[in-house]
Amino acid sequence: MNLGALGVVTSATLELVPSFEVSQRVYEDLPLQMLDGHFTDIMAAGYSVSLFTDWRAPRLAQVWIKQREGEAASLAKEPWFTAAPAPARRHPVPGGSPDACTEQLGVPGRWYDRLPHFRPGFRPSGGAELQSEYLLPVAAAGPALDAVAEIAGHVDPVLQICEIRVVAADRLWLSPCYLQDSVGIHFTWILDPGSVLPVVTLVERQLAPFGARPHWGKVFTMSQATLRERYPRLPDFLDLMARLDPAGKFRNAFTARYLGR
Repeated sequence: MNLGALGVVTSATLELVPSFEVSQRVYEDLPLQMLDGHFTDIMAAGYSVSLFTDWRAPRLAQVWIKQREGEAASLAKEPWFTAAPAPARRHPVPGGSPDACTEQLGVPGRWYDRLPHFRPGFRPSGGAELQSEYLLPVAAAGPALDAVAEIAGHVDPVLQICEIRVVAADRLWLSPCYLQDSVGIHFTWILDPGSVLPVVTLVERQLAPFGARPHWGKVFTMSQATLRERYPRLPDFLDLMARLDPAGKFRNAFTARYLGR
């Protein structure tokens, strides 16, 4: 991850795996309290799991579970898993057409036709929107979600949907998942910066005790000083940036504001 500040990428090495099949199922209305004590079980129920809530009620509106071919759908057998299977295809954003979404209802297909939520050629998500995402240690998922729930009355009026997912640790200096398995709390906001930005700041305040790192490509309001605290390799990145691009050819207003050079 280089934010475009290190110059032009001329080559890349990809680590490939054989193609595989995935099936996708959606469940509805799981009480939010089920995340207490069962978060790890839920997030381990498939190759990819996404939880959606609008924070308007203490429940997960939808649970999307994508399983590789051969994985057992065991979560639905747990007595505490009271979410009902969706009887038809669903869109994660209320009011959205399920025609825009990839196949569900357990129908298997190639990974590239199931792992994305949305089909190629269709408008993804809500379309007219702003987005924010914060990643923090997965062990802090419960307290962090409780902290967001405390300000649900502020989040609700400017929110379209919130997605919760987990992401494996990596070793990329500026990655929000640098050296930590992370839970991502993603907000799809309405397209109204004046109303959204104060709520973004409030969300950041609630998540501050957990060291939440913002997604660089989405809306956040953290200061440069806070970013330096959250990204321990940022000084190393700045040194590399100065060495590879001493004239600042690839810098812009964004890098000046958040990186400081």
